[in-house]
Amino acid sequence: MDKSKQTLVMKFGGTSVGSSQAMAQAAQIVKDARAEWGRVVVVTSAISGATNSLLESASHAARGDLQPLLDAEKSLLKRHEEISAELVSDPALRARVNQEMAGLIGTFGNLCRAISVLGEATPRAMDAVASLGERLSVRLLAAACQSLGVASQVVESTELVITNNAFMNAHPDFGTTTFATRNRLNPLFEAGIVPIVTGFIGATPEGVITTLGRGGSDYSAAILGAVLPADDVWIWTDVDGVMTADPRMVKNARTLPEISYAEIAELAYYGAKVLHPKTVRPVIEAGIGLRICNTFNPSHPGTRLVANLSAGIPANGEKVIKAVTTIRKQRLVTVEGRGMLGVPGVAARTFAAVASTGTSVPLITQASSEQSICFAVPSESADDVLNALSKVFAIELADNDIDRVWATEDVSIITVVGQGTRNTPGVAGQIFSKLGDIDVNMLAIAHGSSDVSISMVVESVHDANAVRALHELIVK
Repeated sequence: MDKSKQTLVMKFGGTSVGSSQAMAQAAQIVKDARAEWGRVVVVTSAISGATNSLLESASHAARGDLQPLLDAEKSLLKRHEEISAELVSDPALRARVNQEMAGLIGTFGNLCRAISVLGEATPRAMDAVASLGERLSVRLLAAACQSLGVASQVVESTELVITNNAFMNAHPDFGTTTFATRNRLNPLFEAGIVPIVTGFIGATPEGVITTLGRGGSDYSAAILGAVLPADDVWIWTDVDGVMTADPRMVKNARTLPEISYAEIAELAYYGAKVLHPKTVRPVIEAGIGLRICNTFNPSHPGTRLVANLSAGIPANGEKVIKAVTTIRKQRLVTVEGRGMLGVPGVAARTFAAVASTGTSVPLITQASSEQSICFAVPSESADDVLNALSKVFAIELADNDIDRVWATEDVSIITVVGQGTRNTPGVAGQIFSKLGDIDVNMLAIAHGSSDVSISMVVESVHDANAVRALHELIVK
């Protein structure tokens, strides 16, 4: 295909811009892409660790402790100015960038001090604080690209991504975002300029800063890719694409050359950190190509996402199981009682109570006898969920229609992902036999209707052994 007439969106993660060496590599990748593609958009995350530092400072400030803020102001300015000194060759440009970054860090200090006075960090205030990491890094990356001779310009995504006011997890309005993005970026393309855009953030129609949730820079790239529309979206990270398992847990994990959209959606949801879960949908709906690449090994082809394969039985030689992943620090909550049998509305009341706490449920199972409902929640949310359920079912608990509402200690959800797992004879038996061979007991099982995953809950102490054992089904 003739790339000179096509549009590419590239997103760089925090580790890809987290040091002068990494950002220099990212800038070179931008330069190389610009030589091939007619229109290039770059989306950048905050430098690694910056967002955590910003949010922790704000949280401490809300409790009246400003020392973390003082430390963060110094360290963030130092890190960003060190990268600027290494990468921005023009003294005037470097001075301007440093001045802008100092101003943003001053804004950060003012926000935290205001939070300290109020004694409360509202979601709106936290979004304003969290956005500053990307607003700092975008100026550095744009200047680094300019120093390599790439015509580039900082664009804050508050001008592009228009969202609702659900602070800390905002949802874009694709209609207004399409108009705003094309109106702002098309003139830059026509002038031969590469927009360097802040990931992770947007704004309400009134211009109030919002964020798309942690890790939302991937989502930002997918949104921009969908509304332009782009021909390809490349996510640059610090691994060679999607791995068959976490390489820190499984030494012989390897890169998958390609994976279906359904498979990556399951992996992204069930613990694989290589891609934000919300990234997949805009790309699928727009029919855009998506590739996951390694900033530090740019010649590696990475992983290419492809249209969903047939959900039937895989062809000879094609692995049913593609990857194994895990979510740690979960607890299984169970609502059980003989009085639940045949009573309508118990499940609805259960999950309405869970929803009232703002908790997401990654896995649900129910006994066929209807005498228990079991589901997983993040460990830090379990106590709130138990309290909410106890209130909702207070009468049933008093009348012994519900025997108890309880939660396990920490568990892990192990998910085996692969196209056609449901329709392939014997695959579930192989999975369960592998766990039985290493004496790992399954506390709960769920099979997604997407046909591409089977999830099992195991005690946390067994999760690493379980992942390694199941990975043998891929490599054998």
